[in-house]
Amino acid sequence: MENELVLGDNLEIMRQLPSESIDLIYLDPPFFSNRNYEVIWGDEGEIRSFQDRWSGGIDHYIGWLKERVQEMYRLLKPTGSIFLHCDWHADAYIRVHILDKIFGAENFRNEIAWHYSGWNKQLSKHIERRHDSIFFYSKSEDSYFEYPARKWDSKEEYIQKRKQKVQVDENNREYVLSDAGGGQRVRRYLDEAMEYGVPLDDVWDIDKINNSDKVERIGYPTQKPEKLLERIIQIGSKEGDIVLDPFVGGGTTIVVADRLNRHWFGIDQSVQAVKVSELRIYNKRTLFSAPFSVKLHKYDYDTLRYKDAFAFESWIVEQYGGTSNIKQRGDFGIDGRTREGLPIQVKRSDNIGRNVIDNFRSACERFDQNLFEKNKKANQPIGVLIAFTFGKGAIEEVARLKIEQGIIIQLLQVEEIVPIAKKPKVSVTIRDLGVDEKGNREIEFTAIGESDSGIEMYSWDWDYNEVNGFKPEILLDKEGVQVRKLKPDGYVIAVRVFDNQGLEATEIIRLKVNGKIKRL
Repeated sequence: MENELVLGDNLEIMRQLPSESIDLIYLDPPFFSNRNYEVIWGDEGEIRSFQDRWSGGIDHYIGWLKERVQEMYRLLKPTGSIFLHCDWHADAYIRVHILDKIFGAENFRNEIAWHYSGWNKQLSKHIERRHDSIFFYSKSEDSYFEYPARKWDSKEEYIQKRKQKVQVDENNREYVLSDAGGGQRVRRYLDEAMEYGVPLDDVWDIDKINNSDKVERIGYPTQKPEKLLERIIQIGSKEGDIVLDPFVGGGTTIVVADRLNRHWFGIDQSVQAVKVSELRIYNKRTLFSAPFSVKLHKYDYDTLRYKDAFAFESWIVEQYGGTSNIKQRGDFGIDGRTREGLPIQVKRSDNIGRNVIDNFRSACERFDQNLFEKNKKANQPIGVLIAFTFGKGAIEEVARLKIEQGIIIQLLQVEEIVPIAKKPKVSVTIRDLGVDEKGNREIEFTAIGESDSGIEMYSWDWDYNEVNGFKPEILLDKEGVQVRKLKPDGYVIAVRVFDNQGLEATEIIRLKVNGKIKRL
């Protein structure tokens, strides 16, 4: 399974994945709080899902989540595990009515308390709530588990933690005394402590992401820290394993999985969640990063029409359900086969002419003459030809071959295989707000996106480089307005707009800032 980020309902998408194909699942589903802050992104997909969860009470919510966890159980390998993140609103219901029922109470491993700091001044009749629960279940006794102990930084750290005086035994080994329960005291040897490491319990003190964090924070309230996901992924998987996050949100799980050399699969019903996650992955990539793909509801015509020819041929054949031809030599121009073995040829072109039909007919016969004659005799197609559009001559030639020679060629337009839409447009206006006391010029940038489906968000790269590609510092801007202070210099800035289909367009702004602003 390749690394993939998919836009859509996780239940429907998970149903299409093969059983026992996933090593580790982490899910942070929307909490049972029925509060408006649950709607993080505010786009159509997320709002529909929110309304569906709240069409009933707790029973409806548990039913909604249970149906999805059942699919997750099917997807997990026998050695796999699941970590389900929730809070006090429904944690008891989730454990008893979902996890114990599906995984079995005997496969419960831990209830992890993720404890974080903070202070709520509005408390009145309850103790401050400062933890979430993460339920850890395995699928079987054979599940993979890596104890996540870290090494002590030094003997001094260990001694200070124990608050004991160091003693030496008859063999000159250093130790401290420690309580073992029941009034017993035992020796804890320092050399063993250094080798074993810091024991990890089920209360994890990991702070939430600080509002001032300019590296990790992407700007939505339920973002989880990378350190939390790093610990979970290292406990439940090894390098090369496959990690699934069916509620991908801002992409923390897949970002960390990618960094830790795991394969990953992320799903979300929100366009904004998918695009922000995609940008976070791009920002972290290196020359050695594994490739990944993004699957949307619709695909941009220009991107498909003008992408690398071989890559497009392989992709569209696989989208059709066939097997692509990896040889590309001695193949008579055949790009793949259907499940039934029919030859497929792909033309990354519009208005395909008659000559292409004649050449394809000959190629099919040379490719497998026995199959050609068999299908002709059975009045079945001899092959499938895929293109963006077919001209009048091609359509007439296919009709003539069928009537006069009994040869059937199936013509398929790309949009019959994958939905196609026009990508949005974007333009940028610039307004000079004057010079500050340090001589920096304050500039307001306003991006205006246009799309028939509506605009979702903008992202900004303030130091755009064509070689490195689009790597934005501002991932999520719903208004399209940014103000920057720029010192005298030259700048290349890129803004990218995303519409409701997840399609995108980019505008490059080249500026010279000196005594005035000059757009190059």
